Amino acid sequence: MTHIPRKRFGQNFLHDHNIINNILSSLQAKPDQHWVEIGPGQGALTVPLSKMGLRLDVVELDRDLVAILIEQFKDSDLKIHSGDALKFNFSALAINNEKLRIIGNLPYNISTPLMFHLLDNASCIEDMHFMLQKEVVDRICAKPGSKKYGRLSVMMQYHCATELLFDVPPESFDPAPKVMSAIVRLVPHQTPPVQVNDMVKLNTVVTQAFSQRRKTLRNSLKKVIDENAIIDLDIDPTSRAEVLTLDDFARLSNLLVDDGL
Repeated sequence: MTHIPRKRFGQNFLHDHNIINNILSSLQAKPDQHWVEIGPGQGALTVPLSKMGLRLDVVELDRDLVAILIEQFKDSDLKIHSGDALKFNFSALAINNEKLRIIGNLPYNISTPLMFHLLDNASCIEDMHFMLQKEVVDRICAKPGSKKYGRLSVMMQYHCATELLFDVPPESFDPAPKVMSAIVRLVPHQTPPVQVNDMVKLNTVVTQAFSQRRKTLRNSLKKVIDENAIIDLDIDPTSRAEVLTLDDFARLSNLLVDDGL
């Protein structure tokens, strides 16, 4: 059964066996683990994972692909869930306090909201391995002082240890996307790396600080934090958001909480 990739679902199917083997090698999957694949597509990773003796669930939105997968894996223990990963309750798959290992070739247009949706279930996730647009991976892993460092960097690094594993060229897919891709490993922190009293306030401060990158903190945060309060935290109000550490942002957000703002 032939499936024509659908642009509206952001479908680009991985077919490069060298890349597939590199991904599998980096996973270090073991038979006693419970894996969940998001967007299995035509089964490029699903097939080898299903032969490793591990528990495997897949979540697929495209009903035509679901039908193909049901037929392809009718003699296996693979569990196929037809639905939208953005609305899927991943924690419901974790039984007896087990930890899920997540993998997926995520559509570029939903990758960021999907990752944050998964982080809402972080307590039952051991790690996540995703194929994403390389630009997004670079932003996730960026360090302070980098031009790629921004809101996504800060918020993802609060939740996870991040690691770029390797790049994946466009020709590894059918159809070939117009951009380079990359594999990222995200490991949720068991204990947050910094103390944040209110996640909403952290998001407010980070979003406000990066809303106009060229502005100094004095100007970008003036609606939410007084300049003298920034100075009291030993943070230079004439600096820009891109040089602040995760700890700096945490202390700024806690200031809003402490002041009842």
